[in-house]
Amino acid sequence: MERRGIGLHSGEKCTLRLQPGAAAGFRVGWIDRPNDPPQLLDPSLVQDTRLCTALRLGDRKVATVEHLLAALAGTGITQAELWLDSEEVPLLDGSALPWVEAIAEAGMEDLGPRQPLPPLLQPITLQQGNSFVAALPSTELLLTAAIEFPQAAIGRQLFSLALTPEAFVTQIAPARTFGFRDQVDKLLAAGLIKGGALDNALVCDGENWLNPPLRFIDEPVRHKLLDLIGDLALVGLPQAQVMAFRGSHFLHTQLAAALHQKQT
Repeated sequence: MERRGIGLHSGEKCTLRLQPGAAAGFRVGWIDRPNDPPQLLDPSLVQDTRLCTALRLGDRKVATVEHLLAALAGTGITQAELWLDSEEVPLLDGSALPWVEAIAEAGMEDLGPRQPLPPLLQPITLQQGNSFVAALPSTELLLTAAIEFPQAAIGRQLFSLALTPEAFVTQIAPARTFGFRDQVDKLLAAGLIKGGALDNALVCDGENWLNPPLRFIDEPVRHKLLDLIGDLALVGLPQAQVMAFRGSHFLHTQLAAALHQKQT
């Protein structure tokens, strides 16, 4: 299965080929290097977390991996190979829904019982300024995200759910990435969001959205939860209660790294 699209930050055309994984975990390979084995992803590969999660893979990098990884982990997939022809995953419509549809097209194979992550025995809390993420021991995977923005169109939002493939597909996957009109010029000057457009990202202009309607009244916080799932997928979804308040890719991937350390 292949999908082509524009990279959010590079603005370049990107192709991603999704294939069954021969071993546990998510691996990335390069279409122009078919003889090189794909590399297993883990949090130690995180290189940049400005507006996306970017990984360093040897002499190359791959950016904006979170939506695809969220779709894989959120639908219950535990191993797959991702083959790329550029250094960014296509943004598509800015949500995980096109990737869910691509996974359905490719089909899924039941490989039997999977090896679960070790149970979380002690809480993990990470803070950056007024933002934090926390993981608490739990008998099931419970996810909560809360956001707080001065823009009236967003304001304060909170969303929580027990994660199942069905809940992910219907309640999280359709939520699109979002940004702010007054930040566009600054981000473009920094070499970011070159591929951003009104058909692949929600744009907030204070009290209004430039491209309504929203798919959910609280679509922004649902997308934050999508990002959290995608970043945790670098290590695997824990059996824990995870809370992100004003979360970021930096905090999400730091939590993934802390969980990974407890495995090793």
